[in-house]
Amino acid sequence: MPNMTVWLQNALGLSPANLSLYLEVALHMGSALLAGGVIGLERSFHGRPAGFRTHTLVCLASSVLMLVTLYQSYWFARGSTGVVTMDPTRMAQGIMTGIGFLGAGVIFKEGLTVRGLTTAASIWITAAIGVLMGIGFYSAGVMATLAALGVLALFRRIELRMPTHLFAQHIVRFKRDEVLSEEHLRELLREHGFSIANLSYRLEDGDTFEYRMMLRTTAAANLAKLARSLSALPAVREFRLSPTGD
Repeated sequence: MPNMTVWLQNALGLSPANLSLYLEVALHMGSALLAGGVIGLERSFHGRPAGFRTHTLVCLASSVLMLVTLYQSYWFARGSTGVVTMDPTRMAQGIMTGIGFLGAGVIFKEGLTVRGLTTAASIWITAAIGVLMGIGFYSAGVMATLAALGVLALFRRIELRMPTHLFAQHIVRFKRDEVLSEEHLRELLREHGFSIANLSYRLEDGDTFEYRMMLRTTAAANLAKLARSLSALPAVREFRLSPTGD
């Protein structure tokens, strides 16, 4: 290791003090690259648009910006005799505010489904980890990285095992003279484990009668069962089951 240090000094033409500074900066940036990359790999594995490179760059950028305040004595007013105090927390506040715009960019609405909330949250925590790495709080940065990975990976399995209400938008159309009565429709839905949250009616072009509703159930398999039953009904001209969720 000493030989490597001497080689770097000679190769780069640096003094021991400057070489030590550059190695410290490299450590800050390298730890941010590693932490952001690990979280980004998890997102890329699950096919998210903001994945490996995005999270790595977010974490690295946060670390670099914090280095501006951490090493301000090396670049700010070297020849000045006055005393100037800079607050590093203001930089961190600016980073976390600005990252909100990037997080908002990965959230999108498709029908009644909102997607990207978890990815936006992962970008936010990645920026926070970058701040920790940037100021040299490595122990907290490592713990935050492990915690974030635990939430994204382990909590996913817990969430899938938890009993939750599933919602789906349901539209079913009949010929005007072959409409299934509301009582029979409600009974059919109850038999398949659904309850109706909202129900509206529509007559289209004087020939097609439409029921439009929001369904609620506790088992995703009920959707497939209901689809098969509706497909077997001759009176049904058209139907749509659109699950909602993150």
